[in-house]
Amino acid sequence: MSVFDRLKSSKRTTPPAIAIYGTPGVGKTSLASEFPDPLYLFVDGEETPDGIDLPSDQITSFGGLLDTFADLLETEHDFKTVIIDSVDKVEPMVWAATCARNGWDTIDSNDKGSPTAFGKGYLAADVEWGEYHEAIGALTRAGMYVVQILHSETKRHDDPLVDAYDRYRPKLQKRALELVVENCKALLFINRRTSVKQVEAAFGGKKTSKPEGMSGAERVIYTDERAGFYAKNRFNGAPAQIPFKPGQGFAELSKYLLTTATTTSADAA
Repeated sequence: MSVFDRLKSSKRTTPPAIAIYGTPGVGKTSLASEFPDPLYLFVDGEETPDGIDLPSDQITSFGGLLDTFADLLETEHDFKTVIIDSVDKVEPMVWAATCARNGWDTIDSNDKGSPTAFGKGYLAADVEWGEYHEAIGALTRAGMYVVQILHSETKRHDDPLVDAYDRYRPKLQKRALELVVENCKALLFINRRTSVKQVEAAFGGKKTSKPEGMSGAERVIYTDERAGFYAKNRFNGAPAQIPFKPGQGFAELSKYLLTTATTTSADAA
């Protein structure tokens, strides 16, 4: 049999898991709510959004989150999307579950002899994060979108090619963020478009022109990494920027959500 006879299309036919983050109030939950028939899972400590009517369930522990995932997989329901708000609030629950499993007091210790020193606690949490991402993968294979919401922060980015600079990134511990990015089809950054205009300013009685940044009402979904923020996608043909108008966000994203990948060998599948 020729190798070409063993090739098959890997174009997605099931909904993907994605992650969304952005600046406060930019519309992360609003965008997620536009996905088909959503169930909103809000984590203890997270405020439910105003002005959005969503069927909801509060999550108070990591075990409770996994139980909710299991219920969605094992019982009949009409939901087609699961929204998790937010993954950075799930993170302490993951750490608590890791500590309970190992009998530790803390996930990260400064004591040299501690089993969680030097980041070893965060590596041990791979077990719990693995359960989380395995469940999310099962939800997508069952035909559900999974939208993971994260908050943003600005952190120093050390680029070996240029001087260090600050940029937006999800507010998540480094190892946990790596696992989220590895296990989702897109990490999307939402922000308001910033424009620059020239304004007149007086200095010592002399008028000069200087640039002034302005953040307008227009919002953008960024799908590719840039100097100012972290993002990525595995969608086929997705542009680097997608306009985000309330009520039309999913309609724009859906053009690319089910069109990932290329062709792979059946033997490797």
